[in-house]
Amino acid sequence: MSKPLEGVRVVEVAAWTFVPVAGGMMADMGAEVIKVEPPTGDPQRGLENMQHYHIKGPKPFIQIPNRGKRSITVDLRIDSGRDVLRHLVSTADVFLTSYLPQLRKRFKIDVQDIRAINPNIIYAKGSGWGPKGPKAGTGGYDSAAGWASSGIADLFSSYCDEGAPPMPSAFFDLQGGNTIAGAISTALFKRERTGEASVVDVSLLNVGMWAMAPAIVSAPFRDPDTPLPSRKHAGNPITNYYRTKDNRWIFLVALQSDRFWAEVCQLLERVDLIEDPRYRNSTLRSENREACIKVLDSIFLTRTLGEWIDVFSAFSGVWAPAQSFAEIHHNAQIRANGYLQKVTSNEGLEFDLVSAAMHFDGEATAPQGPAPEVGQDTETLLMESGMEWEEIERHREAGAFG
Repeated sequence: MSKPLEGVRVVEVAAWTFVPVAGGMMADMGAEVIKVEPPTGDPQRGLENMQHYHIKGPKPFIQIPNRGKRSITVDLRIDSGRDVLRHLVSTADVFLTSYLPQLRKRFKIDVQDIRAINPNIIYAKGSGWGPKGPKAGTGGYDSAAGWASSGIADLFSSYCDEGAPPMPSAFFDLQGGNTIAGAISTALFKRERTGEASVVDVSLLNVGMWAMAPAIVSAPFRDPDTPLPSRKHAGNPITNYYRTKDNRWIFLVALQSDRFWAEVCQLLERVDLIEDPRYRNSTLRSENREACIKVLDSIFLTRTLGEWIDVFSAFSGVWAPAQSFAEIHHNAQIRANGYLQKVTSNEGLEFDLVSAAMHFDGEATAPQGPAPEVGQDTETLLMESGMEWEEIERHREAGAFG
């Protein structure tokens, strides 16, 4: 079965995680993705080399965004390097970049420059803050443009004495890369139908706002004195989470409270609660929420998470234990669906990568290989693209490859 983006060539001039992860996802879907790196490599490589706690395993911020790509080193500061890039662009369907406007202008890789070489190319760019406004030319990592600026950091700060907890690594970068990949695929479909090539623009600020859209939309209508949501005051006590005897957590998501209340009470071996006059319907449970949650708290504290997992395996509603990252590797549901895929690095290390969150024709969207080494495909790519060896040597002597 063919992959959905087979035959599509992407030239990626991008760094770090946000935009490159879109290229990685497109490689998963069958596209040929050419990662154009400066002679010193994507700066992410240098940062990963300093993360000593990853030395014994794969470097996730190299492997996740760059899996399945081919790498070429090009020095865009010099004419010869820009000539090499133009050659690649002339053969491509998509140009993907994270470079700021001033660098795009300096390296002559802005929309008009690329379209002068290839008028039918999809031009896609990712930014921190968007293409307009006072921050349009400013860099923005996801902890600033997504986490801090979407309202989520402020929300979490309200619960913590020392401000918001650290953002999970690349939290909005990965969502943003997913958005870019989807937008490019849509633009390719549009070009196929209409012949029109689009310019795609995705910002981390917009991605962060999209993730927090319900809270943002309702904010102008919210009483500022309204207490913050709390598990101790949840309006539906069985759409809540509870601590277990071994200090783990279990989440219940019984949105249809009256439908599931009796079943939950039976599983908890507290059938007396079913007809308790304080809790026998959803309205009463909401009115008496604090007392109800205290009762449930005391029950869940009597058993370990493992014991509750056994109990709730018979539950017909929705629930889940709070898994650790390590436990995810042994989850049967995850393995059955191929959500973790084995990859072997260029150094021979076998490890799991999370697959892109989409399946086609019943198959997981598996990585097509590990991340490349810096510039490992330079000569091969250029020769495959029709460049003669003598010309490659001329560019080498001019310093195009560093």
